[in-house]
Amino acid sequence: QVKLVESGGGLVQAGGSLRLSCAASGSIESINSMGWYRQAPGKQRELVATVTSSGSTNYEDSVKGRFTISRDSALNTLYLHMNSLKPEDTAVYYCNLNVGGDYDPWTLIPSPVTDYWGQGTQVTVSS
Repeated sequence: QVKLVESGGGLVQAGGSLRLSCAASGSIESINSMGWYRQAPGKQRELVATVTSSGSTNYEDSVKGRFTISRDSALNTLYLHMNSLKPEDTAVYYCNLNVGGDYDPWTLIPSPVTDYWGQGTQVTVSS
């Protein structure tokens, strides 16, 4: 079974920095993308940043220039470097792994597209 383990969340002063890590383990093949999402109380979960298997990245507008997403493919580990943190960044941050869709060369049957999620880690930014 695929498992995502997150670390790095905590309490930080406004203007400070944090680095979130997400280690993926298990039988992982056909990775399409990995990403970070966040959810504040009473609000919908929103995309923060993603990185595709080809290395292209995408960021939510409010974090552009402050957050950096990166991936260590050999270790199946995802990172989110967060700088210049603001109180509005306070949320539970979730790691996401999207896999599947490739055709098996022997059976010619595509694998199912599946999303895996971490347990979430709390990031609190105080003013």
